[in-house]
Formats: sequence, C-alpha cells, structure tokens
Amino acid sequence: MAYDRAMPPEELRYTQQHEWVRREDDGTLTIGVTDYAANALGDVVFVSLPSVDATVGAGAVLGEVESTKSVSEVYAPLAGEVVGRNDALESTPDLINTDPYGEGWIVRIRPEDAAAYDGLLDASAYSQIAT
Repeated sequence: MAYDRAMPPEELRYTQQHEWVRREDDGTLTIGVTDYAANALGDVVFVSLPSVDATVGAGAVLGEVESTKSVSEVYAPLAGEVVGRNDALESTPDLINTDPYGEGWIVRIRPEDAAAYDGLLDASAYSQIAT
C-alpha cells in the first residue's frame, strides 16, 4: 500500500503512543505501529507478540518491538480479546519498517466496546503529535 510518509493514512485511527488502528469489516480491529514510530525505532530485529485469546485492557502492553536502537512496548489502544497475530513478524520483523500500515500489522483484537474506536485520534490530530 502506498502512503505519504508526511501524512498518516486518513482511514486509520491513532494513539498518542504511536499505534494505528483499523476497523475491519467483521468489527475486529487491526493494530500496528505508525511509520513515525517505525522510523524512530530504526531497523526492527525482533517482535514479541501476545497469544491469541489473550484478554487485554486499554493501555496494557500487547508486545514489544526490538530494534537496533531500542526496545519499545506496543500498547492496546482499546480493551478486548486478541483474535489474531501477525506470525510473519517472527521471521520477517522488518515488515514493520517496510510496510507499517500493511504487512507490518501486529495484532487483531475484538474490542469490548466498539464505540471506543471513535475516541481515538484521527489522522489530522495524530499528525500534530508525530512531528
């Protein structure tokens, strides 16, 4: 998916911790880290993923992204149940660098409160903090 690195994709929602969230047709939410975060991390070399069926609270740690520069935690933007994880990241963690909004997604959750999605930052609000 092509995107403008200067402006986050309009169709996604964001957190102040630099996670992005996409609502899927089945009501689940796909979560990843933004291009801004991927660039700040540097070359990603390892990703720790939660187990499927794990229950997470809003703001809870979902996993970790390790790069050549640092280790950063990935937080759950909303409370819910993990229903999918991107196992491709185990062998190709740099997908977070090369395609953060596509193949570099991290997990899918089924939110406890679907309306909480609307409370996340839109692209314009997120672009104000990702500078």
